[in-house]
Amino acid sequence: MKFDYFENGRGSAKVQFSSKAIDEMIYEFMEREGIPGMSLAIVQAPYIPRVVGYGVTDIESKKLVSNRTVWPIGHISQGFTAVAIMQLFEKNMLNLNDLISKYLKNIPNEWKDITIFQLLQHSSGIQDYMKSELYNLDKTYNVKQLIELIADKKLSFISGTKVEMSATNFLLLTEVVEIISGLSYHEFVKKYQIDYLQLKETFFTEDLKNLKQEDLSLSNGLHELFKKDRDYINPAEITKGYKEVDGDYILRPNPTQNNAAGRGFSDVWASAENISFWDIGLAGSILIYKPENRDLIYKSTKLSNGDVVPGMSGWSFYNHKGLMDIKGSIPGYSTFLSRFTDKSELVCVTLIANKEGIDLTELARKIAGGFDRNLAKIKNPEKFYTYESSFNFKETLERVEKEIEKLNIPIFTKFDHALNAKNVGLDLRESTVVVFGSPKVGTLLMQEDQTLALELPLKILVFEDTEGSVFIEFKRLEGLVEDYKIDNKKTIQNMNKLLEKITRKSANIYTSIE
Repeated sequence: MKFDYFENGRGSAKVQFSSKAIDEMIYEFMEREGIPGMSLAIVQAPYIPRVVGYGVTDIESKKLVSNRTVWPIGHISQGFTAVAIMQLFEKNMLNLNDLISKYLKNIPNEWKDITIFQLLQHSSGIQDYMKSELYNLDKTYNVKQLIELIADKKLSFISGTKVEMSATNFLLLTEVVEIISGLSYHEFVKKYQIDYLQLKETFFTEDLKNLKQEDLSLSNGLHELFKKDRDYINPAEITKGYKEVDGDYILRPNPTQNNAAGRGFSDVWASAENISFWDIGLAGSILIYKPENRDLIYKSTKLSNGDVVPGMSGWSFYNHKGLMDIKGSIPGYSTFLSRFTDKSELVCVTLIANKEGIDLTELARKIAGGFDRNLAKIKNPEKFYTYESSFNFKETLERVEKEIEKLNIPIFTKFDHALNAKNVGLDLRESTVVVFGSPKVGTLLMQEDQTLALELPLKILVFEDTEGSVFIEFKRLEGLVEDYKIDNKKTIQNMNKLLEKITRKSANIYTSIE
């Protein structure tokens, strides 16, 4: 019997992509983005073959990230709320088309014809209390106070005609869960998801007080209690989150107990390993019994006006068969979970970082490629930034142009290579380059080296691959600093961030990372 230990594919020990080991990819990403700590967990269902911690949970104490480190998982929390609603639906305790006014009595008149399903879809049009000018991150709220922040605001759009993520939608869903089940929302989720799956490192904020945390200030910054108490061996420690401002790291406040802010939307704390375990539980009938009910929240959804959109309950969907992800940034943290659910793949990637405003999508795609190179769809990651869009080619291209226009950056021209090929009797898949930029910024750079004119203006490529998946791609600009001996490194970094921002906003149905 022959056995190739380093054969690429399921079970291979050679987990690398584009000749880089996963650890090296993560280290370089953390260094480039200035991330203090990160957790990674990989699913190859039904296994969780890799759970790794990188860096520190706390810049001051330098506690290490471990396999048991507990993080606020941000927008992934919506997945728990959606499961809770579907569980009540399967118990015949509610109908997804019920008007929310059937259960919620003290709501604005304009909200009364909105359905439970529209809340799940984020198609209600109800404004997000977190974006209210009166919302204070440092304040503790109850549900009534949060609703009052936006109760007098008109709907952003006619319910059932568009999708726009709003924490208010999922706050209202938690109220529905409580009224129907007779349990608090957290009690219901704990009973039917957290305790049912025996997730030992998954909590709500009020439960964190039960986690034993060693105060290192009492022992000169060193762990000592593990020598006396086994509960402190490989402890489940709580992280601290940060925002970077001009090179300084600002500690962001973690959510407080008894605060309704974020409930149902960003209120779960968990280890990366527990998220992976819960993720496997989503795959079959363990949490939601009927496959047709799972399809309601794990596939593109049809709005009331008949439009089909590639998002549902915070999840985004793609042309790549079975691919879905949920991601976002909350104060101090960035989170990501992707699921390749086709039976030929069954790979999932969880990434959590203690710095806000980080898009982990491309890194996660490369990591997935380390376990199955067919999942990455990125040909030259060192040279190009490649990002799959949830939309078709036409809509993706339109979104790219609109995002550039919103920034008041002139678009100089477009090159439709597929049309040009057709005009000479040749076939080419959809491939269009958008050329744009700021003459002021470009001129200042070319004053350092005129040959930079070969690299400018900026360009973004939108293309369709052989399987019909649509990608946005641009050439990474970091190399220009060395190639052209540019002194103004900050300008190049800002240009690269600009390209990433345009790409992210154009490719995603939700704008959950700012």
